[in-house]
Amino acid sequence: IAAIGAAHRPYGTTGFLPTLISDDLEVVDAAMRATEDAIEQGVPGVLGVHIEGPFLNEQRKGIHDAGKFRVLDDAAIALLSSLKRGKALVTLAPETTTPDMIARLAKAGVVVAAGHTNAAYETVSAALDAGLTGFTHLFNAMSPLTSRAPGAVGAALENQSAWCGIIVDGRHVDPATLRIALRTRPLDRFMLVTDAMPTVGMSDKRFVLQGQEIVVEDGVCVGPGGTLAGSDLDMIGAVRNAVEMLGLSLEDAVMTASAAPAAFLGLSATRGAIAPGQAADLVLLDGQRNVVRTWIDGRE
Repeated sequence: IAAIGAAHRPYGTTGFLPTLISDDLEVVDAAMRATEDAIEQGVPGVLGVHIEGPFLNEQRKGIHDAGKFRVLDDAAIALLSSLKRGKALVTLAPETTTPDMIARLAKAGVVVAAGHTNAAYETVSAALDAGLTGFTHLFNAMSPLTSRAPGAVGAALENQSAWCGIIVDGRHVDPATLRIALRTRPLDRFMLVTDAMPTVGMSDKRFVLQGQEIVVEDGVCVGPGGTLAGSDLDMIGAVRNAVEMLGLSLEDAVMTASAAPAAFLGLSATRGAIAPGQAADLVLLDGQRNVVRTWIDGRE
């Protein structure tokens, strides 16, 4: 976790959620305990943990190992609710569980997002009513918006209060599609996410993920057969792309990388703005929007 933070800090990341993709609950437990330890030890920038799966839909699995998928049960809810330090974000497919189970997670303080889902519009709408507050990498690995089936994308774009993560690398989603999406709902409900894999900041653009070789091609990570397997995107790259591809002002692009995700995680009181009482998480850019210096909690 410390290595992840150190690797991304030169690219403007001052707060992050180390992310575990679908795995056995024993591994989920280990990741959560490691996150608690990292926060206790003062590892810079760790805000919590993102458990992406294993409560997902095989039809939209992406690079996830469907052999790890399971149903959200009482034991899983108890585990996901057990983080003692930081924020727990869980990405799940709403159709694999019930609104009641989602409500239980939300009431326990877990931030719940929809992703890797083939859910119908009605199912996602019910999940939103139950406490779902986010969408993980909007458009990617979710049921699309079509003329007679609005799907997860339609439910997300219609909703005006949940937060949508977007991967702005020009490859995961066409920039025109994202520009249309930005017009449907408040801008402060969109968040730039890197969906970054271990290649960021590395000269070696290959790695192994759960036994599969992943390589970077044209800025995106792909697995066997060309399946998208995350991004080679860093945060300042996402900010630059939001300006150049989506037409946002630098101020708005920075907001979607800072204030919006802080609000999504319930951290607006202490993170995401330059103001008295806020953590001094700061990034200095040059005229070309390159990161020159960073501070986390006031430390350079």
